[in-house]
Amino acid sequence: MDYSYLLDLALILLSTKVLGLFSQRFRLPQVVGALVAGLLLGPAALGIIEESYFIHTTASLGVIVLMFTSGMETDINELKNSGKAAFLIAFAGVLLPLLGGFAVGAFFNNPDFLVNNTPGPEGSLLLQNIFLGIILTATSVSITVETLRELGKLRSRVGSAILGAAIIDDVLGIVALTIVTSFADSSVHVFQVLAKIILFFVFAVVVGLLFARFYHWWTCKTEENRTQHAIIAFVFCLLFAYAAEEIFGVADITGAFVAGLMLSNTTTEKRSVYLAEKFQTLSFLYLSPVFFASIGIQVELGTINSHILLFAVILTIVAIISKMAGCGLGARLCRYSREESLQIGVGMVSRGEVVLIVATKGAGLGLITKKLLGPVVILVVVTTIITPILLKAVFRPNGGPPAPRHPRKADPLSMSPDSTFDCRST
Repeated sequence: MDYSYLLDLALILLSTKVLGLFSQRFRLPQVVGALVAGLLLGPAALGIIEESYFIHTTASLGVIVLMFTSGMETDINELKNSGKAAFLIAFAGVLLPLLGGFAVGAFFNNPDFLVNNTPGPEGSLLLQNIFLGIILTATSVSITVETLRELGKLRSRVGSAILGAAIIDDVLGIVALTIVTSFADSSVHVFQVLAKIILFFVFAVVVGLLFARFYHWWTCKTEENRTQHAIIAFVFCLLFAYAAEEIFGVADITGAFVAGLMLSNTTTEKRSVYLAEKFQTLSFLYLSPVFFASIGIQVELGTINSHILLFAVILTIVAIISKMAGCGLGARLCRYSREESLQIGVGMVSRGEVVLIVATKGAGLGLITKKLLGPVVILVVVTTIITPILLKAVFRPNGGPPAPRHPRKADPLSMSPDSTFDCRST
């Protein structure tokens, strides 16, 4: 048995913590240091660690737990109030990047660069340009969530709008991807995918509410063994994430977030803090450092020439500006202030593993060449690093002290182990 994964894990945990503390000295979120640690350890710099099944799987579990805890910390009433705004923000945040990516594709596209010069649907320049736009539509809010948590803004009006828009953004991205790939892959059926998406949200409401009621009743009956509460909640998170991805074709992180949201709907304040303590300890000690470092570890620079580098720079600039402009415009139309609109636009900039998955699928269908996966990874890394930096800037425009944390999140890890639940409230 190969035990090298233990050394890889030790190096990741040490480097992410050291560089995370170092980034704090420059008033940057710790996630920036974790991302830089991944870049330094990976093939892009020192080449000490390569992406492996262990790192990939642990990173996937890390983002699932991160989104699950985000769901539990979300103010569901605020999320309901921002529902219409979230849809408009997500729609504008998908439309503008789609048009921007299409324009970049139209400018660069030729049979020797972007496309596989093959006949039939795979050789259609129009489809390939549209697909490049679809790559830019995806949003990964895991970095944003962690940064907002550090700033104490996760449960704010802006935080709820970002989380709501991210869920809708995910659905719109799936629909757009399905429509385009259905023309290049006859095995994909648009209406079947749309039906699965609708069924998922029906499933989420019915099963989620039933489980939440059961969970509240059961935890009130078993206060003497509270460790079971966290275990059952984690099982619920994993099952919901699995069902979302494997049965309904929706991202697993969306399923995890909805699972957390369902528990938040009926879980009492003390029980929520207790669960947050358990999951944040797991995430802090193990999962989150691996997830953030894995993004940098995926970067490989060996196949990038000057032409592709220029393409990567332009694509990244368009991805940042179009997302900020689209989501910010949607927020302004929903009567958010200029400052809030800018914060929402910045919060939606980050791309993540969804972009890589979409790009890989496109390469398999002949919609882009595999050498463009390098620029896509650069896009993911740059937007991931720049988002927390910009978020901290727009939430602290005058360089003042950090915003105070929400009372519920004041210091969950300092909660006494002897604290009790309040089972009188639903």
